[in-house]
Amino acid sequence: MFRIFSLVSLLTLLSLSSAGSSTVKSENFVGKDTATFVSSFEADNNRCFKCHGQEKYQYANATLGTQVTDMMCVERIIHKNEFYSSNHKSFSCTDCHSEEYTKFPHPGQLRMEQMYTCLDCHGGDVKFAKYHFEEIDSEYRKSIHFKMENEGFTCWKCHNPHTYKISVRTATNLKETIAYDNAICLNCHSDYSRFQLLTDRAEINIIKEHDWLPNQASHFASVRCIECHTKINNNIPVSHLILPKEQAVRRCNECHSQNSILMASLYKFESKAQRHDGFFNGIILNSSYVIGANRNEYLNYISLVIFFVVMLVIIVHIAFRLKNRSKNIKE
Repeated sequence: MFRIFSLVSLLTLLSLSSAGSSTVKSENFVGKDTATFVSSFEADNNRCFKCHGQEKYQYANATLGTQVTDMMCVERIIHKNEFYSSNHKSFSCTDCHSEEYTKFPHPGQLRMEQMYTCLDCHGGDVKFAKYHFEEIDSEYRKSIHFKMENEGFTCWKCHNPHTYKISVRTATNLKETIAYDNAICLNCHSDYSRFQLLTDRAEINIIKEHDWLPNQASHFASVRCIECHTKINNNIPVSHLILPKEQAVRRCNECHSQNSILMASLYKFESKAQRHDGFFNGIILNSSYVIGANRNEYLNYISLVIFFVVMLVIIVHIAFRLKNRSKNIKE
């Protein structure tokens, strides 16, 4: 039964979002505009969306003089509403893709076109300096993912440029952020058909691999994969140094303690000053009790005062006992 709950939790994360698409409400992310956003390149983009914005498309077969309806490859479907809710919504398709794509049928050699990387646009630009793209790239190059670059691993394997949104972590949308970020990982790690595009390794059973983790379903729904599988870097919004599984966090006290690693990653936006109840890690605990994590600084002080008062009473009591004993001996 426990495994069923864990699996349901895992599937819920996938249903909420994926690296290629997301059903998370766009108001939870940077930019308030939604699919009602009107692009200055709308007419040009519609030329592409006419085919790539749906599951089927039509074209004229001039040789046979017929109209053909065909299925669009799922990897080539870009939903219009999702694109115009993404961070790249203000772009024209041909800003990133060759002008030759305006011809149909598309020239076959375009499939060999080299895709831009994040640094091609965002690197060295002061407008994006706060995101530290150069440092993100440096971290990625130390990551286990970089080792698969020759097999085709790129930024786009995790961050679909047509739908990607930079999430803003707040106390009100934290669950959505966790689901969105985890779905980026699960897009490959729980989909073997996609996983096989990058490696010949055997399929990984996520539930079985995390058998050691207590209350598995709750962890999957409340913590991002990267909290345990990356090295924390406070200089960038999200750590990109993915560690080998042998170096993943496995000790409870690394999260459930006063100096929780979660406070330096997932909850770093939530300053201690904002938690007026005095509980350490109060934001991660809700109504649960975890040994070592539910400490309260005020109760700590009160406990110390009580301890010293008790010790003082004991010392005074011993002093009186010794004094009375000495007096009795003299008599």
